[in-house]
Amino acid sequence: MTSITSAKILILATDGYERSELHVPLEKLREKGAEVKIASLKKEPIKSWDDKNWGDTVDVDLTLDEVSASGFDALVIPGGQINPDILRADEKAVQVVRDFVASGKVVAAVCHGPWLLVEADALRGRKATSYQSIRTDVKNAGAKWVDETVVADQGIITSRNPGDLDAFVAKIVEEVEEGRHDRRAA
Repeated sequence: MTSITSAKILILATDGYERSELHVPLEKLREKGAEVKIASLKKEPIKSWDDKNWGDTVDVDLTLDEVSASGFDALVIPGGQINPDILRADEKAVQVVRDFVASGKVVAAVCHGPWLLVEADALRGRKATSYQSIRTDVKNAGAKWVDETVVADQGIITSRNPGDLDAFVAKIVEEVEEGRHDRRAA
């Protein structure tokens, strides 16, 4: 079991992430004592999408080539329409998700973020939620889609939208502190 105060958490994002869906987990997990790093396609600042326009930027700590699931306790995938759509088309990003899923470590995705879980075939036979507009994608990936604030199935956490972020972060903390999750293959 890992205390959140000693946890290492990776946020996977690129340009077009929903601002609150990256910043709220980043800030709240750091406030709880976790070490949080941001990984992306390139090691340069990435720009948020905020209220129908480009927003601020955040620095990137690691490129995908530098990421190893063994160095972290959890993976967080923010949504926004642009961010996960770009990442799910990148084989390295999808492999990072697969590696975290295979490791039994916590994997958390919010809003459109579950698109990466779909691409990594991580939802088959699991209960999950997402932003309403990708519900059919999640179902077609073999998940039992439910309209709930936050859903956890064997350490894979999904949430619907920015309004669910407090519950999303609380569930990340809970699942990280439970430790590694022995998962059946999706």
